[in-house]
Amino acid sequence: GKFNRVAGPGIVFTWPIVEFYTLRIDQRVATTYFGAEETLTSDLVPINVDAVLFWVVWDAEKACTEVEDYYAAVSFLAQTALREAVGRSTVALRRDQLDAEIKDDIEKEAAGWGVDIISVKVRDIVIPDELQEVMSLEAQADREKNARMTVVGVEAELAEMLAEAARVYGDPEAALKLRTMLMQYDTVKKSKG
Repeated sequence: GKFNRVAGPGIVFTWPIVEFYTLRIDQRVATTYFGAEETLTSDLVPINVDAVLFWVVWDAEKACTEVEDYYAAVSFLAQTALREAVGRSTVALRRDQLDAEIKDDIEKEAAGWGVDIISVKVRDIVIPDELQEVMSLEAQADREKNARMTVVGVEAELAEMLAEAARVYGDPEAALKLRTMLMQYDTVKKSKG
């Protein structure tokens, strides 16, 4: 029941009866696929998220002595971190932000196990079809609002320029006449007349 040594790579000999149990630790980069099915966001929208974790064992002794099954522990920790990160986010979550949040959460716990987290990559975020339609309509409304705000801004600038031209002409009603002429010109231009 006492840790003896770290040996390897290569051929390793053990003393029969004295050394009775050995573990092999792979120190290459490992990938773990994990997901969070039907996880609720902070705005109570159920979404499915799949991700891949890239990690490596950097301390074989800790991986053997600090946790019973480091591979399973990292997998469960990743899934839990994903659920927590999604639960803190709204439905309009960003992949890169979610990647960083999950990575930070996993690193805090796994560092004591001799495991280093290289990166987390969110593969897929599935939002319910009904919500996708609503989000699309909301995005279209935002774009239309922005377009109208731009038109209003341009119209205000144009009104100032026409008022200045009316002062030059010395006729206060000239601004309205100039605007009418511009609108007629735009109409003729659009109709290719």
